[in-house]
Amino acid sequence: MATPLIQKYNVPGPRYTSYPTVPYWDETSFSRDKWLKSVKETFDQTNEQEGISLYIHLPYCESLCTFCGCHKHITKRHEVEVPYIQAILKEWELYCNILVDKPIIKEIHLGGGTPTFFAPAHLQTLIEGILSRGIKAEGYEFSFEGHPNNTTREHLQTLYNLGFRRVSFGVQDYNREIQKAINRNQTFHDVAKVTLWAKEMGYTSISHDIIFGLPFQQIEHVIDTIEKTKSLSPDRLAFYSYAHVPWIKGNGQRGFKDEDVPKDEEKRKLYEIGKNLLEEKGYIEIGMDHFALKTDSLYKAMNTNSIHRNFMGYTSSKTDLMIGLGVSSISDSWTAFAQNEKNIGAYYEALANNEIPVVKGHILNEEDLIIRKHILHLMCNLQTDLTSDLHLIDFTPMLEELKEMENDQLITIQNNVITINKLGRAFVRNICMALDLRLQRNKPERALFSMTI
Repeated sequence: MATPLIQKYNVPGPRYTSYPTVPYWDETSFSRDKWLKSVKETFDQTNEQEGISLYIHLPYCESLCTFCGCHKHITKRHEVEVPYIQAILKEWELYCNILVDKPIIKEIHLGGGTPTFFAPAHLQTLIEGILSRGIKAEGYEFSFEGHPNNTTREHLQTLYNLGFRRVSFGVQDYNREIQKAINRNQTFHDVAKVTLWAKEMGYTSISHDIIFGLPFQQIEHVIDTIEKTKSLSPDRLAFYSYAHVPWIKGNGQRGFKDEDVPKDEEKRKLYEIGKNLLEEKGYIEIGMDHFALKTDSLYKAMNTNSIHRNFMGYTSSKTDLMIGLGVSSISDSWTAFAQNEKNIGAYYEALANNEIPVVKGHILNEEDLIIRKHILHLMCNLQTDLTSDLHLIDFTPMLEELKEMENDQLITIQNNVITINKLGRAFVRNICMALDLRLQRNKPERALFSMTI
């Protein structure tokens, strides 16, 4: 990839798990009552056709990984498990009281933190409690994130028995110097063990997370990690760019110097080499940051244009209603977003008062919904057609900005259809930024986002 393109487009930008992005939510027009009204309306319109998704945030970790951008609590005190699971089930009960009809549950995803911090018996209590108030959808998909160091065979078997068939293991990089820098010490043996257990049990989609751009990372490290990963043949991979945002993460990302982190062309080279190696080994690039074998549901969803993106990342099915349970979880009713209290004490207090612990959010207006649709199409299908919305929004300024990207051969614009070219796949975030009206109208004066490259 040409150096001038990297220098030109390597700017801070959102990852677009939502539109509007969280820093641009209009909290002044948001209220808990408006949020719950939107939940009920979306549920009533869509539950029977597509069901709902649940994201459950389990925030506890025994140690801090310094690359991590998730909301987490570091502790070795496992007595926190039971009260937290009871709180999630209370929150779910409050939602179910509003929904009235039994929800058809299409997706459950356990994220964190470290979901496998929790004992298998406690996870079973959680999932059985969730399912007792709902109905499993036909073709449901349950998934969880597992830490290779503390995921036991019992974890995998317990969740498999409850209907989980997808698991994602965080690998990041196998080099010991890099692992020390990011405080994520795990061996290839650890990862191989849990991956092979999952295969033996019948998990149908096993994923590994790999990160490029980590401190001290060189080309040979990326090659070695991908070669080792391929030997285990996970069904899909997330190949993420490390987001170095110490102004947000505080001391957690200051365990190494800024100059230790690969930047610009050096970082992009890590991605290009990793991407080419993955493709040589049969993995197909999907959307942004993701790769899958042709046998995986994510690849199949891409081929049928049914792939979806939300706060859980890319998914192979879509529901308009996604309810987030647990501290800091974000929910999406399609016409509104809401985020839970981040402080565990305040989260518990709200539930003790029989209140759903939402503290901020955004109600989408007509313009938001249109822009959201087009950004989602670009993120998932690498193409969007503006034609049907030309009478509602003046796209002229956006198309003018995109013209420069067309001149750089990142995209093609024809008859109001924007198509991202092969070269442009590295700049998906930049292309979406040109359509982001809230960002265009109010450019941030301080650092909000990680670099796009």
